[in-house]
Amino acid sequence: MADTTIAIKGVKDGLLIALDETAEWLAVTKLLAARLDEQPAFFSGARVVLDVGSRPVRKDEMGSIKALFDRRSMQLISVTSASDTTLDAADALDLRAVPAEEQPEAGLDTVPFNPEEEGTPGVLIRRTLRSGRLVTSAGHVLIMGDVNPGAEIVAAGDVVVWGRLRGNVHAGAEGYQNATVCALDMTPNQLRIASLIAVSPAEKRHKPKPEIALIRDGRIVVEEWR
Repeated sequence: MADTTIAIKGVKDGLLIALDETAEWLAVTKLLAARLDEQPAFFSGARVVLDVGSRPVRKDEMGSIKALFDRRSMQLISVTSASDTTLDAADALDLRAVPAEEQPEAGLDTVPFNPEEEGTPGVLIRRTLRSGRLVTSAGHVLIMGDVNPGAEIVAAGDVVVWGRLRGNVHAGAEGYQNATVCALDMTPNQLRIASLIAVSPAEKRHKPKPEIALIRDGRIVVEEWR
């Protein structure tokens, strides 16, 4: 039922969550909550674009699903719909209301992450991530550019930054403890691998160098990236 009732995909703004427009509302929101709770670390902090198709969603119903995301530290930023009722409800809650014909193109589908499988899918971005940008992937993430303060990366697999890493990064977001984070200049505001968290020291190095972060002996360590 989850495969046809709820679809979750990566888009440039974060996650696009599309709900079946014919399923009973309470049933579909209950199923959505269960789906999110299966991988709380992966979804926590995500920005959400909600697509409900032509379903008319009242203001109280919109408030309920917004609260569902809030409780999981997710941010509902916009609602896409072909229903004026739904768009008005989103607008009343200060959410960006997007008519269906203006819906952004979806990006990489979220698929189960299997670290043992060759050719695991991922996301390649050939530009700098600026403040406020969130990139999520059910696989790996490769950034050919800098990750500025205020930008965030969440990946089920590894994260490689061919540039300066100064924002937030969470590798192994589904609990994969062998995930790594690599950067040419490793000074993140916050670095997470699986359930562990580390922050950069207050002092700054005089000369940046390529480094890799990984879990060793139950803690995150950073060493030279050869």
